[in-house]
Amino acid sequence: MTTTERDGAAYRRPRRKRRHPLRWLIALVLLAAGGWFWFQWQCWGLQTTHAQAALSGLPQGFDGYKIVHLSDLHGHEYGEDSRELLERTAAEQPDLIVITGDLIDQKGQLEMIPALAKGLAAIAPTYYVTGNHEWALGTGTVKELKGLLSQCGVTPLSNQYQVLERGGDRIVLAGVDDPNGYADQTTPEELYTQIENGEPGLFTLLLAHRNDHFGQYANAGYDFVMSGHGHGGIVRLPFVGGLVGADRRFFPPWTSGVYTVGDSTLFVSRGLGNNTTPFQGFRIFNRPELAVITLKVEA
Repeated sequence: MTTTERDGAAYRRPRRKRRHPLRWLIALVLLAAGGWFWFQWQCWGLQTTHAQAALSGLPQGFDGYKIVHLSDLHGHEYGEDSRELLERTAAEQPDLIVITGDLIDQKGQLEMIPALAKGLAAIAPTYYVTGNHEWALGTGTVKELKGLLSQCGVTPLSNQYQVLERGGDRIVLAGVDDPNGYADQTTPEELYTQIENGEPGLFTLLLAHRNDHFGQYANAGYDFVMSGHGHGGIVRLPFVGGLVGADRRFFPPWTSGVYTVGDSTLFVSRGLGNNTTPFQGFRIFNRPELAVITLKVEA
């Protein structure tokens, strides 16, 4: 018999529920796929950010001057012929576009330069300084890259400066090659002395790849510095900021946004790409950044 009498009522032994391993497997696959797509979005989901830099000594004519800051692309293309990157840049209607190094990682990536450079130069005056990764490819590749950029309308600044004019006022735009370049190259301090001798008293905006050299640039006397290099600290933690520096140091300073040391201000881009160096091949809570900085006269 399948039933017994217990306390005067029929009792049937409960049947075991059948397990459904296929459901668990589907759930795990969906979870893994969602995690993978989220990770890819973190690494390559382009984000446009906006910041203001209130700068002491900035001439009134440059109040509201808008700069698009690109850095650390590492040969990545956002869309065919960098279409997405160019469209987002054009939408900001910048007065100036700056590229602060690590544009490519491999010589074969020179093929992407013409479309990108011509597209940027058609939007606004565009300037470039080298990063450590270009020099790692050799001086010949650096020369080829600079020549190609120049042909396409982008101006490399190799320990040089130019004067920019707006609203009847003038500032100096300077750029230094990465320290991985020539051993006897002009130092940032020497370049600042040249600026003071040629254009004394003008506000100075310096393009330099390495964010972790900000102390040197501030001590030299530059008013405003724009850098990349640190990839935003690779992983960004709430209330903490970047986790890992380009030198593998934990909790590095100056990883993203605006900082001030003494009379000098720094803006650091989180960068646009990743590289294959350990700890720099991914991003977490730190999406690639097309940074838009508006200069303001400090009140």
